[in-house]
Amino acid sequence: MKTIKKFKATIILSAIILITAGFMFKQQGGPAIGTKAPELAFNNPEGKEIKLSSLKGKLVLIDFWASWCGPCRRENPAVVAAYNKYKDKNFTNGKGFTIYSYSLDKDMNRWKGAITQDKLVWPYHVSDLLGWSAAGSRLYGVNSIPTNFLIDGKGTIVAKNLRGKALEEALEKLVKK
Repeated sequence: MKTIKKFKATIILSAIILITAGFMFKQQGGPAIGTKAPELAFNNPEGKEIKLSSLKGKLVLIDFWASWCGPCRRENPAVVAAYNKYKDKNFTNGKGFTIYSYSLDKDMNRWKGAITQDKLVWPYHVSDLLGWSAAGSRLYGVNSIPTNFLIDGKGTIVAKNLRGKALEEALEKLVKK
């Protein structure tokens, strides 16, 4: 009798865990392509707040990364190349291209050092220096980095998780002919 009760309790507990995990994974996907990008407003390394909405009218890559993230640092040259190639282009729904870099760092000096070392020359670098507890990463459902969202001039998400050549290909498709 005790074995049957234990078995039933295990089944019920397993069902609860699976249902909860299903809801968690559904929420972690972040905002969907075709939806409005949620507002971000965080401080740059100098302490000045930069709002994502202040970049309206441009094509913007929201890039979640950190100085301690090896894959992020290896991806940075491709992001820099895309920025340099497309920053002055006109797009079907946006004039110019820029990057809103959101760092999941906790250490200001390491963050600033990585910006310099990796030559991340665009002006929009933000963080709340809370690491994985960062408000922006929670808002966007970021559970691994690098993660990015491409938004058009109207603030609509048009692509997600573009890496390397895929970023350049996506930008090229959006260039006004």
